[in-house]
Amino acid sequence: MSTHITKTVCSCFGVLRQIRGIRRSVTRPVVLSLISALVLTRLDYGNALLVVLPQQQVAKLQSVLHAAARLIHGARKYDHITPILRDLHWLPTVRRTEFKLAVLAFRCLHGLAPPYLSAELHRVSDLESRQRLRSASTAALTIPRVRLTTVGDRAFPAAASRVWNSLPPRVHSSTSLAVFKRQLKTHLFSLCYQPV
Repeated sequence: MSTHITKTVCSCFGVLRQIRGIRRSVTRPVVLSLISALVLTRLDYGNALLVVLPQQQVAKLQSVLHAAARLIHGARKYDHITPILRDLHWLPTVRRTEFKLAVLAFRCLHGLAPPYLSAELHRVSDLESRQRLRSASTAALTIPRVRLTTVGDRAFPAAASRVWNSLPPRVHSSTSLAVFKRQLKTHLFSLCYQPV
């Protein structure tokens, strides 16, 4: 994935340089719209595949997010970035990936995803051998065994199940996709940025 990440980071920084050139000519909402449309979409495209990455690769993607936030706020290079990200209500790169996986898992479990994806996820309560376990009374998913931890942990069934099982019950019990997304973002945001 390093080639893909390098190309994504290069293209995002190229767009940021172009936006920086017109920054003084447009208002802040316009800059925010441009960055959301041209940079964040590139970062989020296919990011469900970017789970269990080495920290060095995650840092490259996170640097794009930091540069975009600084450009919107007009902050200097060495200004503290956490308050800016909190103000923009942006999740860090790793949490953005978890968000996408959790939404995909929700869709699979509620019949809103293609059958080939839905067939990959199994609730603990659906497996006959595990129906007497305490976890069968929860919304937990079974995490399949993987042969290679470097590649197998990135597979959709393993990664999505792990993210889904880490969510609190109040998020699992959402009745609709819109409510689930809102509660999920609130949960992930509270994990990243503690209240001031």
